[in-house]
Amino acid sequence: MRPCVVGLSMVLLLGAVSGALAADSPSPYAPPDLTVARAKIRAQDYAGALATMKPMLNNTIHADLYNLVGFCLRKTGDRQQAWVYYDKALALDPNHLGTLEYQGELFVESGQMEKARRNEAQLTILCPKGCEELDDLRAAIAKASKS
Repeated sequence: MRPCVVGLSMVLLLGAVSGALAADSPSPYAPPDLTVARAKIRAQDYAGALATMKPMLNNTIHADLYNLVGFCLRKTGDRQQAWVYYDKALALDPNHLGTLEYQGELFVESGQMEKARRNEAQLTILCPKGCEELDDLRAAIAKASKS
């Protein structure tokens, strides 16, 4: 009976410690609030969205943030930095649907159709019933193939 009491005590102690740490130090991995940035992106204000997100980069490590920063960089013409942020997003989440789509679109824009098709193939696996990201990348590939 003693091991159960000690085990339970350790669980309670660890729970209290982790709860105290969580309250005192927010995790840099917590999902950022991207509501304002997404609204600016919908309005095609990519520079404004970047301005909203850049301060978040100082204390947030999250695939959604890196993906949208990469997207806005691409839309404002900074393809070199867009690659960097797409790579960061995929390093955190190799199956990030949005990043696979947007990186795939950048591959299309850069004439790297084989790489774009690899992203399409990965999205096909991740979205067996289809998804918006797969549809959008397929449309970009099809449009480029007609040119």
